[in-house]
Amino acid sequence: MINGFITWNVNPEIINLGFIAPRWYGLLFASTFLVGYVIMQKFFRKEGVPDKVLDTLTTYMLVATVIGARLGHVFFYEPAYYLANPIEILYVWEGGLASHGAAIGIFLALYIFAKREKRDYLWTVDRVVIVTALGGMLIRLGNLMNSEIYGHITDLPWGFIFVRDGMEDPRHPTQIYEAFSYLLIFIYLIYYYYKKDAKTANGYLLGMFLILVFGMRFLIEFVKEDQVAFENGMMLNMGQLLSIPAVFGGVYFVWRSRKFNEFPLAK
Repeated sequence: MINGFITWNVNPEIINLGFIAPRWYGLLFASTFLVGYVIMQKFFRKEGVPDKVLDTLTTYMLVATVIGARLGHVFFYEPAYYLANPIEILYVWEGGLASHGAAIGIFLALYIFAKREKRDYLWTVDRVVIVTALGGMLIRLGNLMNSEIYGHITDLPWGFIFVRDGMEDPRHPTQIYEAFSYLLIFIYLIYYYYKKDAKTANGYLLGMFLILVFGMRFLIEFVKEDQVAFENGMMLNMGQLLSIPAVFGGVYFVWRSRKFNEFPLAK
């Protein structure tokens, strides 16, 4: 600690063997699917859905998350650069993933999954968003291990000095703010699921996920550093602009769930 602040100088690599250097971010990213699979398996078995359906769903989720997050960053944050260097869109290992893009990719993939597997779309999404909230927490912890996506300078006692990124002043650890928020959202969603014994109104969990996750994202962005140069001077940055329609969408789904009070079957 320096002057009461937290000095953060964690090596993003777990170990460097020369020919391979696994990173904490990669481990935490992969953990989102492992932990998510275990939790979804409990949901599916509780509701009588075969494991083979979950295996297919997991494949859709994995592909959609990576492609959606990458293309979200490309088109929302740096379209000019990547249009001039299209081959670099494939360089996922160099960083550049956007959670809003991942969300869009997941929702589209789940729509395709539901159609092909003849499953109710909102029934599927309502369960996926529970584990997605937990996955968001793990990914933000990965950002912390990478010393990236931090906040503005602060004099609060929990400010982090990100040494590896050349910082000398304490910053808001916005990765922790988001991770903690997503953990609380996950706890609420899974508590509600079990409280209702899996009989949740169609779209309610999706709606609450959108309101809470993107509502918190909107607020935390006020103390977060801009991700790309064009955001400088904007009243609301790109993350906030993309969060607004998500929150309104969440309000719609909560309203719809209350109005129609539908309880779809798992199959």
